[in-house]
Amino acid sequence: MTQHTQMDTDSKIQELMKQMTLEEKAGLCSGRDFWHTKAIERLDIPSVMMTDGPHGLRKQAAEADHLGLNDSVPATCFPSAAGIASSWDRELIRNMGRALGEECQAENVAVLLGPGANIKRSPLCGRNFEYFSEDPYLSSEIAASHIQGVQSQGVGTSLKHFAVNNQEHRRMSVDAVVDERTLREIYLASFEGAVKKGQPWTVMCSYNQVNGTYASENEYLLHDILKEEWGLEGFVVSDWGAVNERAEGLAAGLELEMPSSGGIGDSKIVEAVKNGSLPEEKLDAAVERILRIVFRSIAEKVEQAAYDREEHHQLARQVARESMVLLKNEAGILPLQRTGHYAVIGELAKRPRYQGGGSSHIKPTRLENIYEEFAAEAGEAQVDYADGYSLKSDQIDEAKIAQAVKLAAEADVAVLFAGLPDAYESEGYDRTHLRLPDNQLRLIAELTEAQPNLVVVLSNGSPVEMPWLGGVKGLLEAYLGGQALGGAIADLLFGNVSPSGKLAETFPIRLEDTPAYLSFPGVGDRVEYREGIYVGYRYYDKKKVEPLFPFGYGLSYTTFAYSDLKLSASQADADSGLEVSVKVSNTGKVTGKEIVQLYVRDVESTVDRPERELKGFEKVELAPGESANVTFTLDRRAFAYYDVETKNWRVESGTFELGVGGSSRDITLTAEVQIEGDAPIFEPVHRNSLIGDLMQPGRLTPDKKAILEDFLKGGLFTAPEPDEQASAADSTDEEEGEEADNAGLMEAMGRYLPLRAAVAFAAEPDGEEKLRSLIDQLNQEN
Repeated sequence: MTQHTQMDTDSKIQELMKQMTLEEKAGLCSGRDFWHTKAIERLDIPSVMMTDGPHGLRKQAAEADHLGLNDSVPATCFPSAAGIASSWDRELIRNMGRALGEECQAENVAVLLGPGANIKRSPLCGRNFEYFSEDPYLSSEIAASHIQGVQSQGVGTSLKHFAVNNQEHRRMSVDAVVDERTLREIYLASFEGAVKKGQPWTVMCSYNQVNGTYASENEYLLHDILKEEWGLEGFVVSDWGAVNERAEGLAAGLELEMPSSGGIGDSKIVEAVKNGSLPEEKLDAAVERILRIVFRSIAEKVEQAAYDREEHHQLARQVARESMVLLKNEAGILPLQRTGHYAVIGELAKRPRYQGGGSSHIKPTRLENIYEEFAAEAGEAQVDYADGYSLKSDQIDEAKIAQAVKLAAEADVAVLFAGLPDAYESEGYDRTHLRLPDNQLRLIAELTEAQPNLVVVLSNGSPVEMPWLGGVKGLLEAYLGGQALGGAIADLLFGNVSPSGKLAETFPIRLEDTPAYLSFPGVGDRVEYREGIYVGYRYYDKKKVEPLFPFGYGLSYTTFAYSDLKLSASQADADSGLEVSVKVSNTGKVTGKEIVQLYVRDVESTVDRPERELKGFEKVELAPGESANVTFTLDRRAFAYYDVETKNWRVESGTFELGVGGSSRDITLTAEVQIEGDAPIFEPVHRNSLIGDLMQPGRLTPDKKAILEDFLKGGLFTAPEPDEQASAADSTDEEEGEEADNAGLMEAMGRYLPLRAAVAFAAEPDGEEKLRSLIDQLNQEN
């Protein structure tokens, strides 16, 4: 929308506001039905439609529901968020977003509900397939690209679920208790970049409470942060049924309640305005935000819009290819040859699980059969099939297993399609373990005994435990690959394209190793985020816990080398930014794509910080022997932590290490930079200030440090007199050792001694008076 058009729209809205009754204004703040906003015909205010996403369009053709139970119109089903995040490809995701926008235009949909930017706190969350990552920077970048793509077509998005919605268990009542620093650095940061870079037309508030207040009426989140601090221009819509108290919600910054409340919410708003508990100015501001989006959607509507289904299907295949992650390739078993004998095993090969369950369930325009695509790509090879297990239950079928094992033993290579059935992960409930179904585990155990050349392809929305990993030669994580997953898997297995996805989440060896294991999903309606900022790889790195597969990990059919890491400066001001460049070369024999990752570490900090944090990434395609320079620009936020006391992002001056590599555990090159950060915050000295803290570099000016040292030269801290030093020269080695030990003990004790205790130990009559004088001197302005 041009600036001129926006001005015309704003003028129009102001005129309409003068003509609306209180009841009409209140009515615009709730839905007409399940999917539409209200219209006011006498004022020519139209109704617009919202529908579920985010990886496809779920426009229901008949009776509406929010759980994907009723039929919807056909639409392209792209891979779920867990997969597309593993592509680490901003432009590819923008292209996917553009396709989604085109389909929304064709179906007269104004706002597509998504993407979901909630952090993957635990792999048990039943809806993790719909979220991007455990890392807030990666999540926000992918979300922003998704938003930009969709909205480039004149269709709005709804960034969800704001905020701290990281479990399905008791999701409509649970109180997520999280400290402010963790909230800012992890859970809100995942949304922040998406809002600032993408400007979604709407943001959807979550069901849960955050620190004691429902998200739907949390003014700190919806108004202070989202609108005032981050500058959201659109409006906030409730998740369907998330409203607790309507008038309080509107006052806090929740503009639109969905779905229709049958007039209940409207009447509460009217009553609150009339009794003075809700200023009408807040209602007016809410209506204006809603109308700006409504009129924008009308202005950007494409008449007689259509899209090419085949073109979108091929795009879905490309997205799926780039989203899948090669996790193991022992002895180069992949790519497969187009000769020999293959045993394709697993019901998932013929009944693929290609998306998650719940409100995001898409009716695909077509659905590829993995087995058929595999057989078509196999060329002259013989391809046979056996079920091996049933998806309808976990029960072990001995006959199916025997048939599969016999077939595998006769083949040159067995390819097993395994994963989680629909019932294992869905909106509405969480997983209780990370295991594959029992019948699949038994099948894998039998196959590893019968066939040494075993390749496993997984279809799942989140990590699974793999005690069987040592018995397989190849492993491809296909996630939930959308409607074109069959062709994408065949492309990768037979080497039409080299795998280029990398994990956007850590795969643990076992559930007990995960950061939130002891506090997920909480007790009753309270879940405490006790792990703090140590989510995902931040925890595994800090705790030195070995993961099954680390964050950012993924193999290729080619190899890459890193060299020439360069910084634009060896010393830099945090506000000036820093450029980092590195040369990446394809040293293998096939064309491939490498995801170059940049991590930042504060070498020495006065606050607790992770070992490393992702602050940049780029995906680059290289032919064999080709090289490219990849450049990153780091702003002050890349070096900052959230300071709770000042309620701001702060950068400490000092040395930062920049690491570049292929994963969080594969840092190939490092370089250090001296960053000039924020000026130290003056903390008043008091009687309980610790001596060790005051002696830290930068805490006091040199003059004041000298004053403190003079003060401490007495009593407990008296330096040896000359005669004592002379007698010390005659002491034995044993006595000198004891004296050294005592000195070390005194130093250690003194480090954590408050000033008042130093005075007490000195036992001087005027000690308190001297202490007051010292404190006054240390607190004087320089």
